[in-house]
Amino acid sequence: MVNFIYLPRMPRYALKIEYNGAPFSGWQRQSDQPSVQQAIEDALAQLEKREHRIAAAGRTDTGVHARGQVAHCDMEKTWDAFRLIEALNHHLKPLPIAIVNCAEVAEDWHARFSARERHYLFRLLVRRAPATHDKGLVWQIGHSLDLEAMQEAASYLIGTHDFTTFRSSMCQAQNPVKTLRRLDIECIEGWSGIEFRFYVKARSFLHNQVRSFVGSLERVGAGRWTPHDLRDALQACDRSACGPVCPPEGLYLDQVIYEDDPFGLNQRPLHNIAPI
Repeated sequence: MVNFIYLPRMPRYALKIEYNGAPFSGWQRQSDQPSVQQAIEDALAQLEKREHRIAAAGRTDTGVHARGQVAHCDMEKTWDAFRLIEALNHHLKPLPIAIVNCAEVAEDWHARFSARERHYLFRLLVRRAPATHDKGLVWQIGHSLDLEAMQEAASYLIGTHDFTTFRSSMCQAQNPVKTLRRLDIECIEGWSGIEFRFYVKARSFLHNQVRSFVGSLERVGAGRWTPHDLRDALQACDRSACGPVCPPEGLYLDQVIYEDDPFGLNQRPLHNIAPI
């Protein structure tokens, strides 16, 4: 006679997360450096006294920010989503991390493997005076950029390509071929200067791919490269053909798309408004 041990299901929760990446050595837990993952796992341990391990949709690098990172955690008891958000945000203080939405999901739902698309935003500020309000949140340069030239160059990157040129030498992906679905560039002129915003969309990315794109496109905008130079760099499939990799502070993981959106309403954030 075989005796079966019944293990109760641990409720799984999807978390939508914002963070300023400046104080952290990236998302992933490390033994000797602060990380976003460890901060959230430590907060979870305050709610249920045990070791926690969470998984995220993307492992952002040192200094990279997020407005729509998604992770999942398994809990021993069932939590009301609002109460779980409130409790985690309380224990995350004063770190620049906020849980902005939460939803219970199926036990086989996975923040990384269930994702269908990832959207990144890069902010580049053109201004001579030092940034104040946006310090650490944008890549700042002091020279003008040609928007049309960058847009033409960006068009060569759209589609399925071998992106070896725009891949970090430390990238662990087995295949450098990716499908880039969007790379739009917007110019916004305001009181704080001229800001260029790069909107990048794909199912998955190579290590440093977005920052390599923006660094090379900046060379085009500055007149150092032509749009055809960027096309040639792509076709070279050689990392040495890439332009300079831009700094991380302008990069944001903006949104993660799922076939069945766990948060509903097109991922609108739950703003933690207490019920009356």
